[in-house]
Amino acid sequence: MAKRRVEVFSLSFLDVICCGFGAVILFYTIISAQSGVERTRQAEDLAAQVSLLEEEVLRGAKNLVLLRNTLEKTESETVSAASRATQLIEALQRRREEAFIYDASTLAKRERIEQLKADVQALEESTRRLEASASVQTPSAERAGAGRSRASRRYITGLTLKGKRILVLLDRSSSMLDADLVNILRLRNMSASDQQSAVKWQRALQIGSWLINEIPDRAEFQIYVFNTDVRALLPETAGDWLPAKDLALREKALTAIFDLKPEGGTSLINALQATKSLPMPPDQIVLITDGLPTQGATPPALRRFVDAGQRARLFDEAVRGLNRNIPIDVILLPMKGDVPAPHRFWSLARETRGAFVMPSPDWP
Repeated sequence: MAKRRVEVFSLSFLDVICCGFGAVILFYTIISAQSGVERTRQAEDLAAQVSLLEEEVLRGAKNLVLLRNTLEKTESETVSAASRATQLIEALQRRREEAFIYDASTLAKRERIEQLKADVQALEESTRRLEASASVQTPSAERAGAGRSRASRRYITGLTLKGKRILVLLDRSSSMLDADLVNILRLRNMSASDQQSAVKWQRALQIGSWLINEIPDRAEFQIYVFNTDVRALLPETAGDWLPAKDLALREKALTAIFDLKPEGGTSLINALQATKSLPMPPDQIVLITDGLPTQGATPPALRRFVDAGQRARLFDEAVRGLNRNIPIDVILLPMKGDVPAPHRFWSLARETRGAFVMPSPDWP
């Protein structure tokens, strides 16, 4: 019996192979389709995220504008707050000054009670002195100011003008209006004529007039007036020594001194520095003042209250480096409550071998 031939590549095998390839192709087609769907879905998700980010960017830009506006508003409010803080500081300073005034007024009232007894004794002594001098007529040559000042030259003892170059420094600050701080503040707001006629200021002018007439004819003189600044009484003579024998100059100085008005603070250092502007240094300085300085060489950046300790330091700064060989005579019209002033000025006069005088309240 003959063997049957076996065909490896029969029709059935080819069908199976084709079906398998077809299945594979179908599988890959399905996978490819699913991948496209997935990419489309991912693209849509990404587009949605991009849209979301764009909205967030817009919101961020709006917030940035709001923040900028808020920052500008904050800066404006900061400037306003700084201005208000400055105003509050100034108001606080004014309140402190008012409190000091009230304290000084209270202290002055207490001092007046104790001073009444001393005033009674002073009046009794003044009465006895007047009775003793009533029989003595002051010669007309010993009247200062050619009728403008009736101050007797004999009154101030211990102060002799004997220098060859005499410099007179006259304090014309606001404190020269009165010995009481409350009255000073009251007079400072009054008219110029009221200020010029203040009792204490008139005493200072009478003393200045007395000095002008007491300068020896053989000497030279110069008169500077000072508050926070310093200037010559006769501006055209600044930096020059004037011959005392020139009676016209003396009369001109007498006229000018009674036209002065007290104002401003007190800078003793500027007054003493004026000695350096003269061609030759003075050999005698006469200082007419009423208390310790309230300002140094330059005004403070911020207006503030100056207490007793600061005024003492300003005084020490002013006299530091002075030529102790030049006698400084001090005529003090003291302020009430300025306790350290007499001791400080007495020490200055003593160290420079000058005289220290506090005229009695009833002079001239």
